[in-house]
Amino acid sequence: MSGFEYVADELCCDSVSISEIAAKVKTPFYLYSYDTLKKNYQSYVDAFQTVDLLVCYACKANSNLSILRTLGNMGSGMDVLSYGELFKALKAGISPAKIVFNGNGKTRTEMEYALQSGVFAFNVDSQNELFLLNEVAGATNTVARIALRVNPDINPLTHPYVATGLAKSKFGIPIHEAKDVYQTAASLENINVVGIHSHIGSQLSKVEIYLETLKKIMALVDELHNIRIHLEFINLGGGIGIPYQDGEYMPHPKDLSKIISPLIGDYRLILEPGRSIVGPAGVLVTDVLYIKYTHKKNFIVVDAGMNDLIRPSIYGAYHQAVLTTKHIYPEEMLYDIVGPICEEGDFIARDRSMPRVKQGDLLVIKDAGAYGFSMSSNYNSRTRLPEVMVVNGKDYIIRERETYEDMICRESIPESLW
Repeated sequence: MSGFEYVADELCCDSVSISEIAAKVKTPFYLYSYDTLKKNYQSYVDAFQTVDLLVCYACKANSNLSILRTLGNMGSGMDVLSYGELFKALKAGISPAKIVFNGNGKTRTEMEYALQSGVFAFNVDSQNELFLLNEVAGATNTVARIALRVNPDINPLTHPYVATGLAKSKFGIPIHEAKDVYQTAASLENINVVGIHSHIGSQLSKVEIYLETLKKIMALVDELHNIRIHLEFINLGGGIGIPYQDGEYMPHPKDLSKIISPLIGDYRLILEPGRSIVGPAGVLVTDVLYIKYTHKKNFIVVDAGMNDLIRPSIYGAYHQAVLTTKHIYPEEMLYDIVGPICEEGDFIARDRSMPRVKQGDLLVIKDAGAYGFSMSSNYNSRTRLPEVMVVNGKDYIIRERETYEDMICRESIPESLW
């Protein structure tokens, strides 16, 4: 048994009672299933057995060291977007030879650190970035291995905030300009052109979009081959969605492999999945503080706020909310699930039909492993949550709850203000 399932009407994480964990850790907290994390990673490895695949997990989804270490132990590389993410990946024991450095706003300091660390490749986002990377590599007596991030101008049919492959997106080099930029890159002394990168968006529901992207990419690869620019790998980024709602269809890595594998040829394939690996492996556990009834709405007030899980507020994202004890109150009611933050946008769910909830119940917010803790904040001066992982039947705190002293340890008051 793995994941989040009811055992004798009690919701468990990898067979460990969530209520018992909550009694020790106290709410709210994030909880991760080690077994689900491993299963989701392995689904990519199993699906792409006929190609030379390097999975570079997208650290931005969740960069807890224990999660990075778990995936690294299985052979995963990492897709990093900042000095901090590279620092954490290396601290987790990830080989720099399996790390790609992504992002559209790399600083000189980040370039120096990545070059000194020996990362596998940079995904270069613009021509000006290319020139700076060449300069930094020269100054550090290194050569930067690069792939250009190409924008194929494809509509990924997802939320506009996570659509990154349209012509109007801030990411990548327009595909019709890429050949010239590749020629420029090939002429630079401290640049080694080794690949091509594209990432069209997140929470994608149709693998046919990848096919459209890959056809454009392969046509460009052929053009580059004709001008003697020979690539080692093709990086198609990440983006497979997960079903946040019952009955919602999302593709499996096998569906992606059926489209990609026949076209990739002898090139190495790099994928950068994040959400599809860690999203279903994590939940947010929160306590019901109050039930509030008005003539317009029924409210469940919980101790987790938008600072802990901001996706519903900024994306209108749907997350299932379930009780830790099954079928206590079979009567269905319509609720808004809201937090204690001083914002009307502080909600987890609106107009949600649920079995009747009472004060003191535990709610589990599902599929919160990706972009949950990683997007959390100290808004309203609230401490960030602990993170717990169940590994082989035992629960471990993999991040302690932040203290109030932690919140102010980097602040100071000038003497003149006293």
